[in-house]
Amino acid sequence: MKIEYVHASKFGNGAEVAAEFKARMAKRGVEVDVHHVHSITATQLPPADLYVFSSPGRMGRPIRSIHRFLKELPLPAGTRYALLTTEMAPKPDKTGRMPTEEEICRYEHVRPRMNEVLHDKGMVEIAEEKVYVTGMKGPLEDGWRDKVGAFADRVLAVTAVAACLIG
Repeated sequence: MKIEYVHASKFGNGAEVAAEFKARMAKRGVEVDVHHVHSITATQLPPADLYVFSSPGRMGRPIRSIHRFLKELPLPAGTRYALLTTEMAPKPDKTGRMPTEEEICRYEHVRPRMNEVLHDKGMVEIAEEKVYVTGMKGPLEDGWRDKVGAFADRVLAVTAVAACLIG
């Protein structure tokens, strides 16, 4: 299996997550090529069995460079993809209460906006995950490596099932 991973890391958190994903997949015999969104154009993206896209959240949205990249992708309908984003960790309100997942979804739209662009192209999502960043420039949340490992396991499980159904 061949995976192309495109990230838009600004402060290095997304690059760190991408490197961890690549290392986890290499241990399982899967080749992952990692690209920063500024080092490759959408038309230069090589063929792969799966594409993973990552963006940090800015004001609850994916950053412009990855959004533009996704809109320009010439991949055919049916192409499989996954999302692994870095988003700001939720903070407690003045009373110390943490927001619920439903409340977070009201202002965090990184993955939904990325999915919207890719679904409009007829692409098929197989997995998604977010890794929280605890401050504007980092660091990543405690246990982030385990989250990336679990994401890698889900990606492999879904692709294995798909291979059995097709083959």
